[in-house]
Amino acid sequence: MRDKESSNIITGAWAIPGALMKCFQNPRFEYRKGFITTIENSDQKINSDKLIMPPICNTHDHARFVRLSQINSYDIPLEAWLPYLKLIPSIDAYLSSAVSFARSALGGVSSVMAHYTRVQGLTTIIEEAEAVARAACDVGINLAFAVHCRDINPLVYGNQKKFLNSLSKNGCKGVEDTFLKPYKSFDHKIQITDHIGNHLKKFKTVTVQYGPAGVQWCSRKMLEKIAENSLSLNRNIHMHFLETIYQRHWLDKEFPNGVTKYLDDIGFLSSRLSLAHCIYLREEEMEILAERGVTIVINSSSNLIVSSGLASVAKMLERGCKVAMGLDGLAFDEDEDSVREMRLTYNLHKALGFNRYITKDQIQTIAMQNGYRVITKKRAGGSLKVGQPADFLSLNWKKLSQELIEPIENPLDLVLAKGTKHFINGLVVNGREVVKNSKVETVDLPLLENELFAVIRSKIGETSTLRKIMPELKEAYEKYYCGQWHCC
Repeated sequence: MRDKESSNIITGAWAIPGALMKCFQNPRFEYRKGFITTIENSDQKINSDKLIMPPICNTHDHARFVRLSQINSYDIPLEAWLPYLKLIPSIDAYLSSAVSFARSALGGVSSVMAHYTRVQGLTTIIEEAEAVARAACDVGINLAFAVHCRDINPLVYGNQKKFLNSLSKNGCKGVEDTFLKPYKSFDHKIQITDHIGNHLKKFKTVTVQYGPAGVQWCSRKMLEKIAENSLSLNRNIHMHFLETIYQRHWLDKEFPNGVTKYLDDIGFLSSRLSLAHCIYLREEEMEILAERGVTIVINSSSNLIVSSGLASVAKMLERGCKVAMGLDGLAFDEDEDSVREMRLTYNLHKALGFNRYITKDQIQTIAMQNGYRVITKKRAGGSLKVGQPADFLSLNWKKLSQELIEPIENPLDLVLAKGTKHFINGLVVNGREVVKNSKVETVDLPLLENELFAVIRSKIGETSTLRKIMPELKEAYEKYYCGQWHCC
């Protein structure tokens, strides 16, 4: 007898099942206990206005809960922008994470890589990590929790003293008080990651990864120890890499034989590694990453907003690199819209004239499949097949197609032409309904956001002193980098 309580059905007008799979009309999906059990399509029209497709994976993010316009940090290059994050007061980790993850779900995301670079510090790190994991599970998304670690270059790449000397007395004191607190040892940071990994095993939809901030922020000893532990414990690594031209210049100077070669020599490069950004990756480096099975995570909106540049996605794909996609907490309209991000990525990199660089199958692999494997460490996922996780994103096909004049053969064309989160009406993750009728079902997002804003506004005075020195600090960063490398 069929177990009715664990069996669900979802039907639609169209289905986009995934890369290298043909779209079809009038789909009927049955799923039980979190997995797809039956897929059918009917010759007769099903009374449904849903376009069903796999959800999108946000493979590089930070579980941020404040938009950059809220802290007056729009249109600032990355190196000067990062200090603005200190203007955000510490917030309860569960509240901040639940808001972030629920917004992601509304944007069409089933799985998030949270490179947790900002510890709230109101409890122990173990308790905070558990609060973040619990928030992800309550919302209903898959989570990779990458534990941030760094131990060098707190202010700039290179000469910290030179940078401090360029500031006024008040500016220097403010910077020292905020940014120059002693780092804990690299051994301690790595041990904390392993402790968190063991502690969060009880959350079945959460993985824990090493999260070195970037080569320019980590000592060689730290990177070498992470590489060693990653191999011995089979723990994944997620790291920023070659995001800006200034990072490229500094790394070329510090690693004259090549930073990518160094990482390869220490065993850092493997299929367990995902690297965010990689804008200034050279072609020979792409080939090494492809050979080692490394996943590159591109972040188009973020890179545009903080003026970092555009990744050479066409060359990456040509050289066999695995590519995924992230929003990096900086979606183009500050709205966690993963559908728009997929469109933006596709249209930025797809072609030059008649020379095609990214196919529609490849953008589906980038947005839906490669990131799923990085985040969950599972091979299956990111497409609609029998036996795969019951993950469904449904868009309102009636609204999406209402202006059509001619019949359409491939609904993905319409998604890539005009799709946004505003067409999303449902999200199912692991068989659980997370979004229904364009609202988060699992948590009360409006209530959580109201609570979050109230707390932030009540604490805004905590960062008033730092806020006063931000214009001077921004100017000092510009002088430091342009004056040192003459690349402005």
